[in-house]
Amino acid sequence: MAVPPARIGWLPIGALGLLALALGTLQSVVEPALPLLQRKLGVSPSEGALVANTLLVTGAVVTPVAGKLGDRYGGKRVLLALMALVSAGGLLAGLAPNLPVLLLGQVLQGVMVGALPLSFILVRTHLPAAQSQAAIGFVIALFTGGGIAGTMLAGPVADALSWQWMFLLPTIAVVATTPAVARLLPHDPPAASGERIDWPGVALLSGTLLAFMVGLVSVARHSLPPYAIGALAVLVVVLATGWVAVERRAVSPMVDLRMLARPVMWQACLLTFVITSSLGMVVFLLPQLFALPAGGYGFGADTTGIGWYLLPGAIAGAVSDSVGGLAARRFGPRAVVLAGAVVTAATMTALAALHSSAWHLVLAKVLTAFAAGVGTTALVAHTAAAVDPRDTGIATGLLVVTRVIGVALGAQIAGAILDAGTGPAGLPAESAFTTGFAVAGVVAALSLLAVRITKKGARV
Repeated sequence: MAVPPARIGWLPIGALGLLALALGTLQSVVEPALPLLQRKLGVSPSEGALVANTLLVTGAVVTPVAGKLGDRYGGKRVLLALMALVSAGGLLAGLAPNLPVLLLGQVLQGVMVGALPLSFILVRTHLPAAQSQAAIGFVIALFTGGGIAGTMLAGPVADALSWQWMFLLPTIAVVATTPAVARLLPHDPPAASGERIDWPGVALLSGTLLAFMVGLVSVARHSLPPYAIGALAVLVVVLATGWVAVERRAVSPMVDLRMLARPVMWQACLLTFVITSSLGMVVFLLPQLFALPAGGYGFGADTTGIGWYLLPGAIAGAVSDSVGGLAARRFGPRAVVLAGAVVTAATMTALAALHSSAWHLVLAKVLTAFAAGVGTTALVAHTAAAVDPRDTGIATGLLVVTRVIGVALGAQIAGAILDAGTGPAGLPAESAFTTGFAVAGVVAALSLLAVRITKKGARV
């Protein structure tokens, strides 16, 4: 007879919540501090984009396998192992003397994305259904709160101590909280599962994304000959083709590409990718413009000032996650995506023409963050309800991966645009920002085309 799982009280849930708070803070300190990191490390905008994107890439490849690892080895054991990697990554980032070491730290920190699903699994295992919903909401709220705290605290910490402490302080909190989680949460036995972990798929997807982003940096910053550009393009295509081939043959693929044959899935993934690509460009471009010297087209903001400017957008993004599902049920996901695309495209078009005041940028961040959050959450909610209950994890995992890839590639493209528009003084020209905002608007407008393409026979 199977032994029922041990029940827990709110003290272990509190420990998980504090861990989520520390992780959210560690994840969010980079966005307002990117211009500072670029100056301190002497790197270009596109290289700076890699700092944030390596974390996202790791998250994209860890998320689909975290649950399987938890099933095989036990959720608590895997969660603690991930926290050890996150702690090592935070320490590396905090002690990094150069860009490569900082990137390695960000790669290790990126496994934190797999910690939240494992936390949810543990909560559902050790709490009754009614209480588990409240506990999951509590953990998510603290993770979101940590994201807002990281945006606000990055500047004051960097000013009072140094930029290294932006990573070290949240890492110390992770290191301090993890033993409490280990002590308070009971062990969960591994589930009987014959599924293998698709390590070749993990490696190929990671290689494809990193090769694409490094290729963008190389093309934008260095005058590469045509044959070198062609070689980079061939490498990306070969890696991507290899990943698709492996996933199609794998018994337990990290991403079940067969799901993409279903209209509800490929339509949702296409729309999510377009929406988040535009958002990724906005997320990267705004701090760069805030940080440029005042007196011209910049605003001379330090990291603290950038954090204050980005705060309303961070709050709008957090609120949008709770609104998206309600909007999808009330108006349908297609209408929500259309409205968000119109708002984003109009906002970016206006910003390309008018960005002379800080409030223009603040309002643009609020509108685009809310529109993208509502749209992607509506797509996730609708897709989860449309597929078979047994496929909910696979379907939502696909959308999470698509969302991360869209944001990362959008930011990297924006960095390449700024690199291409950098003048002799080492600063991006105003025309580079104008081009970036215009391209973000065009990408957002592609959502309208994507909705049109998927309209016939659509279930989205």
